[in-house]
Parts: sequence; C-alpha cells; structure tokens
Amino acid sequence: MDIFQSIIIAIVEGLTEFLPVSSTGHMIIAEEALGVEHNDFVNAFTVIIQFGAILSVVWLYWKRFFHLNQVPEGVKGAKALLIKYDFYWKLLVAFVPAAVIGFLLGDFIDSLLENVTVVAVMLVAGGVLMLFVDKWFNRSTTAPLTEKRALTIGFYQCIAMIPGVSRSMATIVGGMQQGLTRKDAAEFSFFLAVPTMFAATAYKLLKLIIEPESLQLLVDNIWVLIVGNVVAFIVAVLAIKFFINYVTKYGFKAFGYYRIIVGAAIIIMGLCGISMEV
Repeated sequence: MDIFQSIIIAIVEGLTEFLPVSSTGHMIIAEEALGVEHNDFVNAFTVIIQFGAILSVVWLYWKRFFHLNQVPEGVKGAKALLIKYDFYWKLLVAFVPAAVIGFLLGDFIDSLLENVTVVAVMLVAGGVLMLFVDKWFNRSTTAPLTEKRALTIGFYQCIAMIPGVSRSMATIVGGMQQGLTRKDAAEFSFFLAVPTMFAATAYKLLKLIIEPESLQLLVDNIWVLIVGNVVAFIVAVLAIKFFINYVTKYGFKAFGYYRIIVGAAIIIMGLCGISMEV
C-alpha cells in the first residue's frame, strides 16, 4: 500500500464511518478496486484507520464527551461515582460485548475482511432493513439510557463484526429499538465508536508489534498509517455534521437504497464473472 492508496481509502473511511453503509465494507471494496495486496499490515490498516475517524467525535463533542454529572449532596460511595461518571459507565457497559466477542473471534473476523461477497450480501440485507427502520422504531421523544439499554445496544454492535453490516447501522438501529430518537441513537453510536475503535486499534497494533515480520511491515508503512488517519479525521468531521442534519430531517431510507444498489452491483458483477478479489 502506498500513500496515494492510503489517502483514497482514508477518504472512503472518513465519509462512511458514521453513515449506516459499512465503512469496513467500503474500504474492502476500495482496496480491491485499487489492487491493494492483502497482508497483515493491510488487514490491520483497515481497522486502525477507523481510529482517526472516530477521534472526530471527541473533537466535535468534546464538551459532552468530557462532561461529569453533578452529584447530589449527601450521596456518597459507589452510587456517587456512578452518578458522576454515568456517561462513561454507560459507554463501558455497551462496549463490553464487542470487546469479549472481538477477542474470542478475532481470527475469524480477520478472515472475513478479504471476502467481498460477504460485504455485498450484508450491504443488501442491511439496506432492506434501513428501508423500514424509521417506520418500525422512529420516536418523537427519547427514552432514558439505562444500563440495560446500553448493554442491548452493545450486543447490536457485535453484529457489525461481519463486514458489510455497518457498526453505525447496527448501533443506531439498536438505539432506536431501545427507545432512543434517531438523533440520540446516532450520537450514542458516535460516542460508542470511541472506546470500541480505540480497543480494536490497540489490539491490532499489539499483534503487529509482537511479530517481527509484522513489526517490520508496520515500520515500513508508518507514514502510510499516519497520513491515512489524519485524512480520515478531517473527512469524518465533515461527514458527521452532514449525517446528523440529514438523518434528523429525512431518516434512513436513502442509505437503504444506496446499500442495496452497491451490494446488488457487486453481486451482479460476480455472477457475470467480474471478480473484485485480488
């Protein structure tokens, strides 16, 4: 992978990370279209590049991200801590399912990252879901985010480990199913991306570092990784602003149609003998 390829893939990542269209799926498609040869570094890059994008959440929502609740007078001990750090506690609860399942099934998930067919099928299936999610779950008022609801959203996030599903789609649908409005579900999805992708990035980097051959690949491509993350961050800042405004007004149907068209096009290409596999 060279710098040019990394910039193109980073633009794709920044544009799609927070849209319910599967950033990983789009990056895999972009890598195949650009002729990027898969190796340990490229598979790690597909995950690590997402960290640059999710840092845009901290940048745009820093006041809310670092906000601590006021503890009522007289409340002490563990209860006081839970009240004060309620935001982080809910994120931790929602993060745990993906952390456990990702650790246990990491190698299997990596094997799916090279399968364009899986991406295409999941794009279509998720697109069909997007056509109906507003009708099924749209709320005018939001429900309080309890630990139980946060945990449920966390399990929804695990579905997105299949490339093409979309972490954003899974968590937003999970949030709406749990009673959150479109806007609140989308924003919680953004916040949940931070610990999830931080952990995924740290895990991928650790795997690269502990293997001498993989470590050399990382050293040789360090600028590719740095440039990619910077570009993904900048593009994601713009994408988040667009997405929140759009989805609040118009919902998810357009994203559903887009997913179906892209996924169907890839499937048709495969049936016609036009393979995107490298």
